[in-house]
Amino acid sequence: MPPWLQEQLMKMQQSQQNLQSLMTQKQHLEIEKAETQKALEELKKITDDETVFKQAGTILIKSKKQELVDELDERIEMAKTRSTVLEKQETRLKETLKEQEAKITEMMKGGTAGTPPPAEDNPRK
Repeated sequence: MPPWLQEQLMKMQQSQQNLQSLMTQKQHLEIEKAETQKALEELKKITDDETVFKQAGTILIKSKKQELVDELDERIEMAKTRSTVLEKQETRLKETLKEQEAKITEMMKGGTAGTPPPAEDNPRK
């Protein structure tokens, strides 16, 4: 396999790995968002005068309901923002992969202008 084709294949593999990593991040974010939403729903069910705690590492700290509600709302908003960013990155990566696949296909067919020919097919060398 010619080096120029190997290089393109390596670039495509890197893009595929990046996409896989991004998909994993999205999945973790969705789980985090669902857990936070569930905690918020449960918190809203209790009265304002009930004792609530928040986790800080391995300990629980007494807190105020409204402070926790605000904190969880903020987490959900942050998760939505990160989700939007990841969606945009996913779209760009998928477009890049399509372009790389098309380029490799063209290179393997024998080419587009500007595609370096394999050294063994170049009669001047």
